[in-house]
Amino acid sequence: MPQPVGVPLLEMRGISKSFPGVRALDGVSLAIGAGEVHALVGENGAGKSTLMKILAGAQPADAGEIAIDGKAVQIAGPRDAERHGIAMIYQEFNLVPQLDVAANVMLGREPVRFGGWLDDRAARTQAAGALAQLGLELPLAAPVGRLAVAHQQMVEIAKALARKVRVLVMDEPTAALTDREIDHLFEAIRALRERGVAIVYISHRLEELPRIADRITVLRDGRVVGGGTVAELPAHEMIRLMVGREIDQYYPPLPPLDPAAPVVLAVRDLRSGSAVHGVSFEAHAGEILGLAGLVGAGRTEIVRAIAAADVPSGGVISIDGKPLRARGPHDAIATGIALVTEDRKGQGLVLDMSIRENVTLPHLELFSRRAGFIDRAAEAKSTRALVQELRIRTPSIEQRARNLSGGNQQKVVLAKWLTERARLFLFDEPTRGIDVGAKAEIYDLMVELAKAGAAVVMVSSELPEVLGMSHRVAVVRDGTIAAILTREEATRERVMALATTARGAA
Repeated sequence: MPQPVGVPLLEMRGISKSFPGVRALDGVSLAIGAGEVHALVGENGAGKSTLMKILAGAQPADAGEIAIDGKAVQIAGPRDAERHGIAMIYQEFNLVPQLDVAANVMLGREPVRFGGWLDDRAARTQAAGALAQLGLELPLAAPVGRLAVAHQQMVEIAKALARKVRVLVMDEPTAALTDREIDHLFEAIRALRERGVAIVYISHRLEELPRIADRITVLRDGRVVGGGTVAELPAHEMIRLMVGREIDQYYPPLPPLDPAAPVVLAVRDLRSGSAVHGVSFEAHAGEILGLAGLVGAGRTEIVRAIAAADVPSGGVISIDGKPLRARGPHDAIATGIALVTEDRKGQGLVLDMSIRENVTLPHLELFSRRAGFIDRAAEAKSTRALVQELRIRTPSIEQRARNLSGGNQQKVVLAKWLTERARLFLFDEPTRGIDVGAKAEIYDLMVELAKAGAAVVMVSSELPEVLGMSHRVAVVRDGTIAAILTREEATRERVMALATTARGAA
């Protein structure tokens, strides 16, 4: 594998790390030059995040060493990493929402005046300087929690610049961004590269790597299995290395849709909050209906209203021809509605509960015995069957959900709704932040659900995914349905025109 010319800015040599029942890293080595964007790819659970947490001082390695400018260094904690110019931007930002932009940028490095008082003017000047390096102007006095996700990410990068970062790790930086925001992020990364910052770029979006990366390292099962320049590693070769096999067809063939299939979900004039304005559509048994549209168009709010996660303010929702009168999620679940939420960590899982506890939580009445006691043996039997069916990688069903990779966490969320098979599955960004192998497995599961007669409604910000996995596509714009297209009608150009053009102009 080609290496940086001269002495690399960063080297990780022979890094190994084990957890109970899992060898997360096995002798991994990595070298990155100044001003290089180095992509780190692999399936969930391949060891990417563990390797970077060791670099950032969040976890200790069992073996191996780290060198900066050719000299071995000890990184016993985040302060050590910061002292050596290493910063990591996690998927879940380390920001204080209540504090303003300037305070977040300077957090932990606040300038002080004589007598130990904080120097707010100097803090704002330095924060503005860090943002200016990214070509940005943000309202320094605005609480960070009120900023868009893309601007919060820029605050994280500015925070790293204020600490004179030399190595910046970015974990799934584009997962929640629009195409325009991604363009701005890439401009910021190029500016950092010109300043000589080495960037480790972790992403499951392989199609974006040729735009931003110089070299790529592929991990599988805690080992380096390949790498090279972007030109040397086309997407199909990266996928083969990542999963250890060829994935011949990225999207599985959809089952034919029976023209006489009954309507499972009927939505009429649905209104909810300020985001959903008179939405109407149907989903049939055996159908996968995709909801396409721009971020903020109201797609998530539509499925949340159907699942009674948000109580609608108007309209009628019917399941199998019967009006749904749900006062909350419990009523919707009892009717056969399953919502696989976009935010699996915040809304889909109880992270400190075990896999078994998470899977059976919505269905405890199925496992209740006399006097309200839970039959643990029945819970375990049901959970083990689902772990095997969904190929969830875990040493035990008693493993905490927090300790699973993103793809396996998503499978646990799905397992909850397979304990008692639902009639309607609402998938909100089902493959966000998971690797290609796990994506393929979730696509296969969606097809199996459709074959079994369930109706599937899928929200996705990845247009190729919507086009590849939908019998029909409903384009959402400004809280309404702009059009519903057949699979043949739903081209990338037509969907984007409907999603972005004012009503009547598309």
